[in-house]
Amino acid sequence: MVDGWLEAPYDLSGKRVWVAGHGGMVGAALVAWLQSENCEIFMVSREGLDLRDQAATRAWIAHNRPDVIVIAAAKVGGILANSTYPADFLYDNMMIEANIIHAAHEASVEKLLFLGSSCIYPKEAAQPIGEDALLTGALEPTNEAYAVAKIAGVKLCQAYREQYGRDFISAMPCNLYGPGDTFDEQGSHVIPALMMKAHAAKEAGADVLEVWGSGAPLREFLYVDDLADALVFLLKNYSGAMPVNIGAGEDMSIRELAEIVSETVGFTGYIAFDSSKPDGTHRKLMDSSRIRNAGWKAKTAFREGLSQTYQWYCEQIQAIKKKA
Repeated sequence: MVDGWLEAPYDLSGKRVWVAGHGGMVGAALVAWLQSENCEIFMVSREGLDLRDQAATRAWIAHNRPDVIVIAAAKVGGILANSTYPADFLYDNMMIEANIIHAAHEASVEKLLFLGSSCIYPKEAAQPIGEDALLTGALEPTNEAYAVAKIAGVKLCQAYREQYGRDFISAMPCNLYGPGDTFDEQGSHVIPALMMKAHAAKEAGADVLEVWGSGAPLREFLYVDDLADALVFLLKNYSGAMPVNIGAGEDMSIRELAEIVSETVGFTGYIAFDSSKPDGTHRKLMDSSRIRNAGWKAKTAFREGLSQTYQWYCEQIQAIKKKA
């Protein structure tokens, strides 16, 4: 085994796989991707199991005995949500990951994959950001609570691996987008937030689209199906303590993103940037060379993924209208 990469793949065939957070964007994409792996997939809704409840989580895992667990469950949101509800982001995410990881250890789960985030890295980290940048500097204040919780999850996986020999691994994706993303004014990440605004502006016949921040920050975006592919690749091929970055390999400015989203949606007006609003970290380009060198790379072109996301969003709007 070199750098955590397995010489012989871990076989998912016949395994009992629990995707925690199957109802979210990542979880749903992963469940769909696992369909071709000949494994038994377990799912439980939020109403059926509160992952913040330690006793309930331990009991569920002990009863269902999964062989593999992927932790895609998390409280997520953009700059506004993170800045407004830091206690919720810290508490909920720490409880979810701690309860699942500890219960997985107690149940002798064969393999566990914890899903982190690029925001765990220091605000001023050298670009592109390598996995060894973790804990080498201060975090971005606007999502510090979420980042601290995710760092704790990474460290929990490492600790259970070191102390008990558990095959618990971590993956750090860049900014994600795709069908199933959260589209609401308070909790959306940048792509769905821009898409909603551009769609509303187009429908209203508005001349101006207002965008938070200066438009200068650079972001890397990965289509959710590509992430699902990467997660299955890691489950089969990786067993190391160091987290693994997963990214598309290139970034763009928020200004360029707003222009592409407007083009995709069909908004032809002027884009105005509100520099009084926070930008967040200036740049977050991931160094994903470790997983690329192991044989994985993203396949979905950005404009193609964006078009599929907008099509899904429009379908949701139409479904809501039909119900009304």
